[in-house]
Amino acid sequence: MGYVDTILEPGEQVKFRTTLSWTLFLPAIGFALAAVAALILTAMTPAFALAGLVLVAIFAAAAVIAALHAWFRRWTTEIAVTDRRVVLKRGFIRRHTVEMNMQKVESVDVDQTQWGRLLDYGSVTIRGVGSTFERLDMVDAPLRLRSTNTAG
Repeated sequence: MGYVDTILEPGEQVKFRTTLSWTLFLPAIGFALAAVAALILTAMTPAFALAGLVLVAIFAAAAVIAALHAWFRRWTTEIAVTDRRVVLKRGFIRRHTVEMNMQKVESVDVDQTQWGRLLDYGSVTIRGVGSTFERLDMVDAPLRLRSTNTAG
């Protein structure tokens, strides 16, 4: 059971739920590809076998660390739109939460790069009445988040 499920008020329903984009794993994928390339080059040049295997081990370790970091960030971030409010939770031990009533939402801005459009991720800025705002980076399906929010 996630954070959002524990704070729902009686009768409140989740309309849309998302998290950070899978593209957080791209650095890990890049390190893994570099490890494979180093392994292939090491197999092709036996004279540098020991140095090549050290390089493979370094790239492989970097890939594992980057993948664990991306997974943990994605696992500890919850973004939800209910029929009454927008909820954001980030972090595990050091937690940051924002809950904004739907009536207090003034605007929802979406910024997407070309890659963001192709891979369906982007930054969402939620502005509340007054001067409050929250910027969410690397959000999965940001246009759907915005349309769910404004349809509220």
